[in-house]
Amino acid sequence: MYERYFQLREKPFSLTPDTQFFFNRQSHRSVLNTLVVALQQREGFIKVVGEVGTGKTLLCRKLMTSLSSKRYKAAYIPNPYLSPEELRYLLAEEIGADVSSDMPGPQVLSRITRRLIDLAADGKQVVMMIDEAQAMPRDTIEALRLLSNLETEKRKLLQVVLFGQPELDTLLGRKDLRQLKQRIMFSEYLTPFDKKGVGYYINHRLASAGYPDARLFSTAALSLLYRASGGVPRLINVLAHKALIACYGRGNRRVTSYHIARAIQDTPESKRTGKLLALRWHLLWPLLGAMSLAGTLVYAQGGVI
Repeated sequence: MYERYFQLREKPFSLTPDTQFFFNRQSHRSVLNTLVVALQQREGFIKVVGEVGTGKTLLCRKLMTSLSSKRYKAAYIPNPYLSPEELRYLLAEEIGADVSSDMPGPQVLSRITRRLIDLAADGKQVVMMIDEAQAMPRDTIEALRLLSNLETEKRKLLQVVLFGQPELDTLLGRKDLRQLKQRIMFSEYLTPFDKKGVGYYINHRLASAGYPDARLFSTAALSLLYRASGGVPRLINVLAHKALIACYGRGNRRVTSYHIARAIQDTPESKRTGKLLALRWHLLWPLLGAMSLAGTLVYAQGGVI
């Protein structure tokens, strides 16, 4: 739509978690570094918590691409709302264990154990990454804990990284899940970007999409974008994408507060303060346009304004 108009190779604010656009700053960089070091040290469970839209799935995929395929074998579970049997079967498939859908549970577990031992003998470290972990049923969490018991005399055969919303902390706070909670060696938290971080984030996404200049969004536009989004990456993407459409539709070359205001009004999820600011801009913009036109007419008639 607007890619050619702004000299972009692709849409810079797509909601698809593309690791090309990973923003390696602020809490995202800190959490990624901690995850890599924790896995290198073969620590137990690792937990990453973040509000909706803060980039947990993108971080998970970035971690997967950061792990050497020579040293690690990654098992990715995107939807953990599974029965214990389904979880074991998916893990078996991810690590290449020889199982079939009609195989009884104990045999599946035996094949998983054998495969984990073989991978360990080859120098491979198996990491199981579970996205949206707050959705896991209680029995499935217990099955996961039992899987983590698999070990040799020297080390654990399986490491687990849990990615989830704040409800994950509530879930793990249950008394009957305290054994799993005690095994979590690192707990990391993704936070929204601050005001300066939003500007860096916007410019990073634009540069990654091929934009040749870092000044497509005005300072005022970035300020309004921050206040409306609260620094949440997903909401930033939604508003920035809509603002680019508005800018393109008007034939403008730079995104201003007006375009952000239009995007806010079209986005129910944007914060109330952002909507109020957008309303002010929406009401003020015609007045500014009228004042500009009046000034031009006065100047043309030889007056001063």
